[in-house]
Formats: sequence, C-alpha cells, structure tokens
Amino acid sequence: MWEPILSAPFGRDLKLAVIDEDGEHALVFACRREKEGWKNAASGARVDIRPTHWRDWEGTEVRIRKPLEDSP
Repeated sequence: MWEPILSAPFGRDLKLAVIDEDGEHALVFACRREKEGWKNAASGARVDIRPTHWRDWEGTEVRIRKPLEDSP
C-alpha cells in the first residue's frame, strides 16, 4: 500500500512514486530519504525528484516504469 510522502522514514530503502508529464509511475530503483534530500540507495547519488508516495522496497524488485495502479 502506498503511503503519503510526508510520512516517509529516513535511512530506509523505499520505492517512490512520482507524477511527471507521463503521469504517475513508480521509480525503478530504491531511494533513501536523507537530511540532504533523496538519494539513490545503491549509488548514494542525490536524485532531483519530488515524490508523492512511498512504500518499502522489496529487495530484489526490478521493474519497468508502470502506472501506480498496476504496481503490486
């Protein structure tokens, strides 16, 4: 279940949802909320995004961009 972004915890691997010109979709890589902003969980690189929702990252999960309603 997706949670509102304001409740996203710090320092945990998360799946993020964003809304862009193509509509709503989940990112295909895990992110972490840090005091400096959002970072790619694998590389530590800062990512310039404005997510709208989050949920826990499912370890080995790899997905192509899909609408939120199609994501498990």
